[in-house]
Amino acid sequence: MKVWVVSAKTSEAEVDTEGVEGETIVNLTLVAAAAALLVVVLILLGSWQRRILELQRSQIDADLAEARRTGSELPIAQHPQVNLAACIGCGSCVAACPEEGVLALVDGVAKVVHGSRCVGHGRCADACPVAAIQVGLGDVAERIGVPHVSEKLESSVGGVYIAGELGGFSLIRNATRQGVQAVTTIASELRGQSRGTDALDLLIVGAGPAGIAASLRAAELGLRHAVIDRDDIGGTVRKYPRRKLTLTGRLELPLFGVVNRDEFLKEELIAFWEQLIARYQLPVRARVELTGLRPHSGGFTATTSVGEVHARRVLLAIGRRGTPRKLDVPGEESERVLYQLVEAASFQQEQVLVVGGGDSAVEAAVALAEQGSNTVTLSYRKPAFFRLKSRNQSRIEELTASGKIQVLFSSTVQRIEPGVVFLHQEIDGASSELPPLQSDYVFALIGGETPHPLLRSIGIEIAGQQRLQAVGAVPS
Repeated sequence: MKVWVVSAKTSEAEVDTEGVEGETIVNLTLVAAAAALLVVVLILLGSWQRRILELQRSQIDADLAEARRTGSELPIAQHPQVNLAACIGCGSCVAACPEEGVLALVDGVAKVVHGSRCVGHGRCADACPVAAIQVGLGDVAERIGVPHVSEKLESSVGGVYIAGELGGFSLIRNATRQGVQAVTTIASELRGQSRGTDALDLLIVGAGPAGIAASLRAAELGLRHAVIDRDDIGGTVRKYPRRKLTLTGRLELPLFGVVNRDEFLKEELIAFWEQLIARYQLPVRARVELTGLRPHSGGFTATTSVGEVHARRVLLAIGRRGTPRKLDVPGEESERVLYQLVEAASFQQEQVLVVGGGDSAVEAAVALAEQGSNTVTLSYRKPAFFRLKSRNQSRIEELTASGKIQVLFSSTVQRIEPGVVFLHQEIDGASSELPPLQSDYVFALIGGETPHPLLRSIGIEIAGQQRLQAVGAVPS
């Protein structure tokens, strides 16, 4: 085919377009094929994405069902609270949480799945770009086994305040902040009021992180105060295994200022607190137990193991667990029955029975088994582990599968004799006496006696007991 083209330079020119029509048809065919391939790819991608979402939702549904079955959806204390109206479903909170399974994206928004695993890091709130999440105690109905406290940390008994672990918040950072907050509030309330000649402004019960921070703030504000502790300074931290790494987060202490490190070995942290007490001459007395508290017109009279103390206000900065719970079986008085694992490495080539199924018991069993030379058995009275941290659950399952730990569910200790333990097991209503278990040591890690009797004697209300009983979530 010939095409005549007229240009400015020539009157006319002849251009050969032979084959253009064929090339155009080929190009159109390639474009159509590419478009069709793109459509197929998009369909496959959409199908693949739907399949992934289905699998994710199936896993989330399974996690939710497991959480309901084990009771781990019930927050022990602090837990994330999501503002669904503000949540954009970005998943930042899920990725930031260091405790696996606390949060998940469900139907495009963040949802609490395993609330009991929350330890109050607050990293989810820090990571949220729209401030749709915060970590708190929530409604009174959610505060399982936690005393009722107001926003200013006052208990149901006016003039008695609660800070730290007893109030439901874990972590040293939280306890420290609450100790400071409570004393600041108390000082404001007492300002301008006259005090008796023999009365303290404040009695602080507990010399852990909350109590020490509270004492520093009281000294800073010029409050006449005293600190007592039934054990020694350090609270729960003192009961940690030797050289356990303890994360404090960023701390700012009254009088002292900013602490320039956010992790300590257990021994280092206790030594730091002892230095604070000495430097600022804090009035701390160890081995003094609070046994009662009664109000009167001028404040309170505290009954202690060394006599009475009069104070206008009282701050309870004690832990949630006190005296270790006993097995109450014959032979328990043996020196080979222990209630705390201090250093796993000191146990080598031993036959060990760990009794309990909470995180402390599982962590002890794992630590003993990882020494490589011990024979470790764990006895738990329930048919399955209940509300374990995810990493503890995974580790105990791995070591059980590898034969490094033997787990006896639905079992209880009947009596302890030198070198041997007798256990009873009941499965599906069938009872049996297990063969005698050779054991050099027995670790009874079944929790501690809570301070609830003392709190009730004072008149402090405690919430959430009915919810715990409803799911069988009693301390183990």
